[in-house]
Amino acid sequence: MRLNAVEAGEGAPLALLHGLFGAAGNWGTIQKRLAAAHRVIALDLRNHGASGRDAAMDYPAMADDVAATLEALGAAPAAVLGHSMGGKAAMALALARPALVRRLIVADIAPVAYPPGLREYVAAMQAVPLHPGLTRREADAALAPAVPEAGIRAFLLQNLRLGGEGPQWRLGLAEIADAMPVIEGFPDLAGRYEGPVLVLRGERSAYVRPEHEARFRALFPAVEFATVPAAGHWVHAENPAGFLALVEPFLGAG
Repeated sequence: MRLNAVEAGEGAPLALLHGLFGAAGNWGTIQKRLAAAHRVIALDLRNHGASGRDAAMDYPAMADDVAATLEALGAAPAAVLGHSMGGKAAMALALARPALVRRLIVADIAPVAYPPGLREYVAAMQAVPLHPGLTRREADAALAPAVPEAGIRAFLLQNLRLGGEGPQWRLGLAEIADAMPVIEGFPDLAGRYEGPVLVLRGERSAYVRPEHEARFRALFPAVEFATVPAAGHWVHAENPAGFLALVEPFLGAG
């Protein structure tokens, strides 16, 4: 699948892959900063944003999308930075097509299966009554019982279009709902990626744990680990300056 791409800057290509329920636009501040030295290509992954919808959401399929899009844009090999689900897609790409990945940054996710903690969000989004005249406040109130954190509701509601021909989600919610067991997991992929890898974990996040480091090293022998201070799972949004302070030197290391 050819993915929707938002480009900025010139130089060595850098692909940005968002997490579940995200979109290319989530990288706005980070993309603008990195575009000073790179051709930064933020992608909408399948079933997100302006990219196509498909029932398959396994990581090899998502990696194939990224590979096809970068090749079509003449942007391979590229540095690849992925957050959460996008980090898993980035790892799958590096393992399957290492020649396309110049270096890899994985933001707050590990190549392991996670418990089903986000399925309630999908169900709550599907349950929002998309009637004509729906307001953002009404949609927020509909999500609140299942998503009590106001910041997470605001993030989810970035995907809701109001007005026009009526409210609609910029997400393939049915496809995502069916694929959640695959999204939560990580495939057993053959091979290793020998290039440079930086894994960033949020100081307040439990997504990347010490027990995950052996799995990382088995797949990515040149891996380095670093912590973004004062950040939870959304490391690039919660502390963009701390995130960039780690990303920029790694990208400029060769």
